Amino acid sequence: MSQQALIDWVRRLPKAELHLHIEGSLEPQMVFDLAKRNGVSLDYPTVEALKAAYDFDSLQAFLDVYYAGMSVLLNEADFYAMTQAYCQRAVADGVRHVEVFFDPQGHTERGVELSVVVEGILRALKEAQAQWDLSYQLIPNFLRHLSEESAIETFHALRPWYAELAGFGLDSSELGHPPEKFARVFALCREAGFKVTAHAGEEGPPEYVWQALKTLQVDRIDHGNRALEDVQLVDHLRQTQMPLTVCPLSNLKLCVVDDLKNHPLPQMLQQ
Repeated sequence: MSQQALIDWVRRLPKAELHLHIEGSLEPQMVFDLAKRNGVSLDYPTVEALKAAYDFDSLQAFLDVYYAGMSVLLNEADFYAMTQAYCQRAVADGVRHVEVFFDPQGHTERGVELSVVVEGILRALKEAQAQWDLSYQLIPNFLRHLSEESAIETFHALRPWYAELAGFGLDSSELGHPPEKFARVFALCREAGFKVTAHAGEEGPPEYVWQALKTLQVDRIDHGNRALEDVQLVDHLRQTQMPLTVCPLSNLKLCVVDDLKNHPLPQMLQQ
């Protein structure tokens, strides 16, 4: 089988995408198009300069570009266009189900109305479901570099859309922001009947994974790579059959690993 034939075969295989940050799906060209439409000034003079900034040396370096891209999202049409573009690419790659993370606080902190964010994303997802039979789950994340009070406020503000949400998550800068910081808001999520998940063990220590499990009582761990540093934690994950959404290519791009040959996924599967 030729390389192209192999690529085509893999593309046709049905897939689920379980760790997708919709704001991170913005392509550089769309960032510039939306910036022009909305009169937003960017720190990057050209599309090529923004593409060059994708040469990250850490998670924080990625987040800096990630939040810069967010700045062009101002209107419902922007959130719709971003999500519709992702769905079109995903379907072309054989994705049949997607669980979409989004960061409400990343927009409301900029003065964008929450309804603008949610309705724009939902409209594109519902159209993709009707047009391409792409099923989806929508998961708002709390930003861990912000306060728990802000997270609680966001949880309550999302009430009009509770029926549209599959659960709640936790993301953004991990180091220095332990999961236990968000114990109260995750208790509110669980009491309301939502599934909960948290990014832990990507850059943060195994203790952060323990906190996500014991304090936040999550149903899933996003990443979890560094769990391998704790034998008792690995045993607990195995016994409880806790799902981990592991992201090898993201880990490589953000310098969590220096080479895919050194990625812990094979060891995680073996364990």
